[in-house]
Amino acid sequence: MSMVDVTAKPEVYREAKAKGTIKLKPETIRLIGEGKVEKGDPFQVAKVAGILAAKNTSSLIPLCHPLPLTSVEVKLQIVDDSTVEVDTTVKTRAQTGVEMEALVAATVALLTVWDMTKQYEKDRLGQYPHTVIQDIRVVRKVKEEGR
Repeated sequence: MSMVDVTAKPEVYREAKAKGTIKLKPETIRLIGEGKVEKGDPFQVAKVAGILAAKNTSSLIPLCHPLPLTSVEVKLQIVDDSTVEVDTTVKTRAQTGVEMEALVAATVALLTVWDMTKQYEKDRLGQYPHTVIQDIRVVRKVKEEGR
């Protein structure tokens, strides 16, 4: 087992976009939209968490190369009465791609939304029957030599 040897590869512009969703109760979505979540604004905290996660991807995924990220963008939006969507974009000039960083940013942002809203999502037994993180995926990857 070893990291892939990228020593001979040139540094090129690379970009990856990822997205995912979290399903929440309509009441929870309403609280987010009205700015009434007791812990604070889940979207602002999730943006910071996603950025931090992207920057620390190689510490979380054992064989992932540490990369000099040049940009990390995390956007969250309410898409319907039970869904929040996250979109992440990560950029670098490096010898290997940033798909893992984009995926980790999306995942941690969604986990942060869950954490910020979990008190509203629990049922009377303390379970989360409606809360689901799903569809985390890379939606675009760019590799441009000479950029």
